[in-house]
Amino acid sequence: MRLFIAPILLLPGLGMAATYPVGPGETYTTLNALFSAVNLGPDDIVEVTGGVTYPGGVVVPAADGGSAGHPVIIRGLRVGGQRPVISGGSNTVEFRQSDHLVFEGFEVQGGSARCILQGAHDVTVRDSVIHDCAGHGILGTDLESGSFTLEYSEIYDAGNGTSQHPLYIQSDEIAHPGSVFRMRYCYVHDGNGGNLLKSRHERNEIHYNWFEGAAYHELELIGPDEETQAPGWTRDLVREDSDVVGNVIIHTNPDFGSVVRVGGDGSGQSKGRVRFVNNTFVLASGEDATVFRIFDGIQSVEMHNNVIDVSAGGTARIERTVEAVWTNGRQIHGSNNWIEAGSSFVPGAGEWSATLSGSNPGFTNAAAFDFTPLGGSPLRNAGNNAPASDAGFPFPGPTFPPAFHPQRASVPAAVARGADGFIDIGAFEALSDLIFAHGFE
Repeated sequence: MRLFIAPILLLPGLGMAATYPVGPGETYTTLNALFSAVNLGPDDIVEVTGGVTYPGGVVVPAADGGSAGHPVIIRGLRVGGQRPVISGGSNTVEFRQSDHLVFEGFEVQGGSARCILQGAHDVTVRDSVIHDCAGHGILGTDLESGSFTLEYSEIYDAGNGTSQHPLYIQSDEIAHPGSVFRMRYCYVHDGNGGNLLKSRHERNEIHYNWFEGAAYHELELIGPDEETQAPGWTRDLVREDSDVVGNVIIHTNPDFGSVVRVGGDGSGQSKGRVRFVNNTFVLASGEDATVFRIFDGIQSVEMHNNVIDVSAGGTARIERTVEAVWTNGRQIHGSNNWIEAGSSFVPGAGEWSATLSGSNPGFTNAAAFDFTPLGGSPLRNAGNNAPASDAGFPFPGPTFPPAFHPQRASVPAAVARGADGFIDIGAFEALSDLIFAHGFE
C-alpha cells in the first residue's frame, strides 16, 4: 500500500499539496469516493492504480480544481503495462467546472451517452485511450467549457448517427473568452458516426494528428451552435479561427464525399480564418471526394504545402464553395500544394501559386501507411519555406515550420520532424536521421 497523506495538509493557508492514492486496498477505492471526502486544490495529485476496472459515472466536481499554472492532476499509474480502466455509466467521466485540471494515463470506455463530458476551463486530457462509446467520445459543453488540450491519446469506435461524434469540442465564449482547443499527437480512427472531429471552439490548433476513417467528415471546423449560447452571445461576438498543421487525414468512406468542412453546418458559422499547412490528405474511398468543403459564413481559407493523393480510384475535387457565404468576398489563398493529376475544382492561378500535380507523390510505402517522401519524390524540398497569408487576412499566431510527425499508433509520441533548410510538401520530412523525442511537453 502506498503512503496516504492526510487531508489535514489541505487546510486553507497551509500552502501544501497532497497526493491521494486510489485503488484496491487504499483509503479511497474509487475516484467518486475521494471526491466525496476531499476538496482537491492546486497542485494536488491523485494516483489511480492501473490494471483495475473502475465504475463509470465519475464526476470531478466544481469544488475540485486547481489554479492557473497549478492544476489538480488525476493520473493513472500503469501496472504491468495496463492503465486503469473507467467503464460504463452515462457519462463515463465528467469534468463539471473543475477548472485547471490534468487527466492522464487512463482508458475510458463504454459511456452510454458520452465517454468524457468536458465542462470546465484549462483542462488537459493526455496519454489516454477513449473507445467503445455509444455516442460521443468526448463532448465539450456549450456553457462553462473553455481552453482544452487533448494530446498523446487514441480515440476510436465512438460516435453514432449524424449528430454524435468521436470528438465534439466547443467553448463558452462568454464565460471563457479567448479559449483555445489544442489537439496534438493523437490518433483518431474508425468512427461509428458523425465526424471524427467536430469543433465549434473559439480557436482550434490541430497539430500533428492522424485522422482515419470517419462516417462523415474527418474534420468539421465551424462556429458555435447559435441556439445554445449564453445570454449576451451574438454571432459576431468573436471570429472562430482554425490552424491545421502537420496532420495525416485519410478519407475511407465511399458513401460520403467530403473530407473537411469549414465555416458552418447550418446551425452555426464561424465567419473565421482557416489555415491548412503541411498536411497529407489520402483519398482512399475509391469514389470522388471533395477535400475542402466551404460552407456558410467564412472569411478566408489558405492552404500551403499540402499533398492530396488519390490512392484507390475516383477523383479529388479540391474545393466546394457553392454553400459558402464569404464575409469579404471569396478569399482562397495558397502555395506549393501537390495534387493528384486530373483533380477538379482547383483554385485558380490568382489564388494558388506553384501548384504541383502528378500521378505519384512518391511515398515510401503508402500501403504500410508510410507517407515519408522517397529520395526522388516530387514532394522533396518542394514546399514553401515561408508561406504567408493574404495581406488583407493574416492568420493570427500561425504555427510554422511544422515541428513533429503524426503517428498511426496506439500510444502516440512526439516524433520530431527535423529540418534541412528546404521543407518537403506534406506531413513528413525526409531526412536521413530523424530526431526522436518521446515524452510529454
